[in-house]
Formats: sequence, C-alpha cells, structure tokens
Amino acid sequence: MKPVRILIMAKEPQPGRAKTRLIPALGEHGAATLADRLLHLALHHALTANLGPVELCVTPDPAARYWQALPRAGQCKISAQVEGDLGARMAAAAQNGLNCSGPVLIIGTDCPDLTARQLSVMARSLQTHDCCLCPVTDGGYALIGLRQFSEDLFNDIPWSTGQVAPVTRARIKTLGWSCYESELLSDVDEPGDLAQLASNHPELAAIVQQTASGIGRI
Repeated sequence: MKPVRILIMAKEPQPGRAKTRLIPALGEHGAATLADRLLHLALHHALTANLGPVELCVTPDPAARYWQALPRAGQCKISAQVEGDLGARMAAAAQNGLNCSGPVLIIGTDCPDLTARQLSVMARSLQTHDCCLCPVTDGGYALIGLRQFSEDLFNDIPWSTGQVAPVTRARIKTLGWSCYESELLSDVDEPGDLAQLASNHPELAAIVQQTASGIGRI
C-alpha cells in the first residue's frame, strides 16, 4: 500500500485554554490533563499504525517546551498551524501534506476510538475511494482522508455544530467524489461525553479523575 501521511491537528494543553467546554465539569487542570492524555493517545495510535509519515500540526507555538518534551516527538514532524479558523488550518495542512507525499489522513486529538486499527482501515479505503470520513455521534467527524484537495471541504463549514459531517458529505457529493465512511465513533468535547469515556476508556477517566477539581467528577 502506498504510504499515507497522518496529520494530527493538535493544541498545546494549557490549563484554561484546553478543552474549555469541559472546564465546568473537570476544572482547568482536569480538562488540560484530559487534553494531554488524548493527545498522547492520538500520537501513539498514529505511530503504531505505521502507515507513513506522522506530522503534528500544532498551535500556538511549535517551539514550546511541551512539544520538544513530548514522548516519541522525534518520530514525527512538528509544524505550525496557519492563522484562521479550523477550516483554514485544516486546508493548509491537507494541501501541504498532499503535495509532500500523496494521500493524507487528518485527525484531531478528541477521539480515543480512533485506534491504530481504525486508522489502517481508513488508509486502505483510500486505495479505492477519493476520500474517507470517520463521523462522530455529535454530527462532526474525527477523521477526513483525502487523495486530492478541494477547498470546498473546508470553507464555510459550520464548525463545532452537528452539521459538520452532513455539510461535508454534501460537498463531497457535489464534487462527485467517492467516499468511504466508518461506523459512528465517540469523541470527547462536552461534559455529557464523559460518561461514555468512563465506560469505553476507564483508564483515561481514572487519570483525569485524579486531577479534576471539586467542581465535577466523571
């Protein structure tokens, strides 16, 4: 199989700036701890999948100590996200990745269900499809894979709403592209997602519970 580059869109998990929608439930440090654990897990699965180059597209500062100290950071490229909304940042990463080495998988760090096995399945799907999606239960997606680039998949998308995946599907159909979709996965964005996390990934929930403030519990 032709190598597939995995692009991980990642934000430094600083307390007060990471997973802000979870702060009411976990507190600033609990939310940041969860963000950190999810980032480590996403990188682990991306490297374990062994599909091709892995690139961390980071914000706000790729030279920050956090990224240099990240375990296994030496096994991937670290680049800076461009300015702009999520669509602009993903579009730039996708275009650069496609120009470098062919097919790409673009993922975030919010979906612990996105395992190395799942990444391998999605990469293989790009042998016979123009793109692929891993939709999540809140109406977004945890992964988009591409063999070619179109700005239409990233411009004027209602990010952080339940319309992200439906609008993206409609854009793909308009482009006339074939698309492979996985089963629905679960990500972790809102306090209501924490019960599912505790059920499906108790090891993550336990780590976060140790550092969560008294405001809330998983």
